[in-house]
Amino acid sequence: MSSDIIYEPIEDFGLSKKNKSKTLFSKIGIIGCGLVGQNFARVASFYGMEVVFIEINEEKIKEAYISIGKILDHRIEHWGMTDSEKRAILTRIKGTLDYNDLAGCDFVVEAIRAIDRGGKIKERKEIFRKVEEVVDPECIIATNSTTIVITELASELQHKERCISMHFFVSSPEARIVEVVKGLYTSEETYQKVCKFVQLINRKIVPVVESAGLVSVRIFVVLLNEACEILMEGIALMDDIDQTMKIGYGMRMGPFEIADKIGLDKIVRWMDNIYNEFGDQKYKPNPIVRRLVRAKHLGMDYGEGFYKYDENGNRITEKGGNC
Repeated sequence: MSSDIIYEPIEDFGLSKKNKSKTLFSKIGIIGCGLVGQNFARVASFYGMEVVFIEINEEKIKEAYISIGKILDHRIEHWGMTDSEKRAILTRIKGTLDYNDLAGCDFVVEAIRAIDRGGKIKERKEIFRKVEEVVDPECIIATNSTTIVITELASELQHKERCISMHFFVSSPEARIVEVVKGLYTSEETYQKVCKFVQLINRKIVPVVESAGLVSVRIFVVLLNEACEILMEGIALMDDIDQTMKIGYGMRMGPFEIADKIGLDKIVRWMDNIYNEFGDQKYKPNPIVRRLVRAKHLGMDYGEGFYKYDENGNRITEKGGNC
């Protein structure tokens, strides 16, 4: 028997990086890893995708890791995940300050939090330009914004056809639904790819015609304004209004609870943007919402909004709430 050992290059078996087949969505980029970005990163990583997120400083990167870890720990405590699954998810998520780390991404989602509408548009356009400089022409660039139309953000890019809007829900991170919006320049190929992505992460697609506020935000801000009107008129207490909507209509949270979860400053920006777009009074922020924002009672993350919360985000029970 011959003792010769035959060595063949591993590339011949398609096992090298060079010959590995690339899946449609192998690497995902996220700009801004606040509540929305964290949810997006966690979900994409859970389904096996490599995730790179951009933040403005190292402290923000650290905060994002800690927050994602806490969410995963909560899942473990409720038997929805194992420790090994948590470790696998976190190892696929990388925070960075460098846009060059987005190279090789198949899909980049912008999820920043800007202060005003003018700043939002200008900053997001600059982000889109920076992303386009480092990614391949086939890479899809999306925004999670609900009140700024994607056509405006894509207008100055070289490859406008790859831009699209998709909305993940902040108030309910586990909500298995995503609003997907084609802009004026969005190609059908881009739209179909994004729909495929939504299916890959086990979410339902809601096709939406390009319009400020989409479906979810336009309905919610009117609901919240009307709930505030009822409160101002003294018809019912805040907690009773929430309970009516939860028990009577099967909502998981009432309008005031949802508002605190989202953040009242963000909701005011939504309302202002939609009002500026349509000019309808029903979208103008109710005085109660304005008053809470001026007082820096911005919601759950700040310890106080319509209701008060402890350091763990648990509501401190006070009949009637904070208004």
